[in-house]
Amino acid sequence: MGSANGSSQSSASTADVLQQGMSDFYIGLALAVSSSLFIGSSFIIKKKALLKLAGADVSQRASEGGYGYLREWMWWMGVITMGIGEACNFAAYAFAPASLVTPLGALSVLVTAVLSSRLLKERLNLLGKIGCAVCLLGSTVIVIHSPKEEEVATMADLALKMKDPAFILYVIAVIVVTFMIVIYVAPRYGRSNIIIYISVCSLIGSLSVLSVKGLGLAIKETLSGNQQLTNILTYFWLGSVAGCVSVQLVYLNKALDMFNTSMVTPIYYVFFTTFVILASSILYKEWSCLGASDILGNVIGFLTTIIGIFQMQLFRDVNISLRQVRVLLHRPSSSLSSLDISNSATNLVDDFTITQQHTIQRNLYT
Repeated sequence: MGSANGSSQSSASTADVLQQGMSDFYIGLALAVSSSLFIGSSFIIKKKALLKLAGADVSQRASEGGYGYLREWMWWMGVITMGIGEACNFAAYAFAPASLVTPLGALSVLVTAVLSSRLLKERLNLLGKIGCAVCLLGSTVIVIHSPKEEEVATMADLALKMKDPAFILYVIAVIVVTFMIVIYVAPRYGRSNIIIYISVCSLIGSLSVLSVKGLGLAIKETLSGNQQLTNILTYFWLGSVAGCVSVQLVYLNKALDMFNTSMVTPIYYVFFTTFVILASSILYKEWSCLGASDILGNVIGFLTTIIGIFQMQLFRDVNISLRQVRVLLHRPSSSLSSLDISNSATNLVDDFTITQQHTIQRNLYT
């Protein structure tokens, strides 16, 4: 009889843990999506404020060295909106796996693209719209196949995981490779190779996400009644977040200053997300509970999102619309000779090359 009671209590306890894990997953998912909505919207709000300021007084523009935007209430609304988004993103790491939260950051690019075409009257061509759909599809696949429960639930569990030789080797490798790039590689090739500075941002960024997740776990435990403010590990994560984010910002700004934004954004997303997934799988063992089909689903979802991001960014200046495609499809078959198709393709490539050159020139002189 006692054995039966013990078995039923154990089953009930397991069910409660699973239910709590699913509850945390959906909270983290909601926070991650909300973060993308707020951050994506913040770019539009700040852009509208800067456009409003540019129309009033050119000398106050940020590109002219002015700080007139500091007196513009709409710009501050954009800053507050971004702050809310970053807070949601921070909280999401405390509830959901990093391998879910980080890839969903691509949704902020989608939100910005859609809102800019609606509110700023910026053109979103057919390829951009398809890229948005592909990005949304990839994010959905990631959500379906991502880990639904955390392997590390307490700071005590995390302290044990940090002693894992694989994690220690990863941290040492990141630090050594970063120093090698900064000291030897960047001075020689940093201005000619876009990968150099992005690699530094992504490697250090993977450690910053681990730190954010650890700090979020400490705050979560403290709020639930298990005091972690006296735990030295909490302050270790806090210092790590501050240091890693500072390095990230410095080298991301270097990359943006030297290279086209339409190239930096997708490449940084790919590198950063890849290293975050690798680091979180080493420390937090997020993929240890997944089957082969879910792992494959995550990889396919991530690759699909990458394709969508690249399509939105790289082909946004190509002059192509649904109307042009319809005209091409409804041409008489006799006119669709190999020469016509070749000429159409050549014109499309030439158009893309010219617009990309104009974009690069704009970025160099503004």
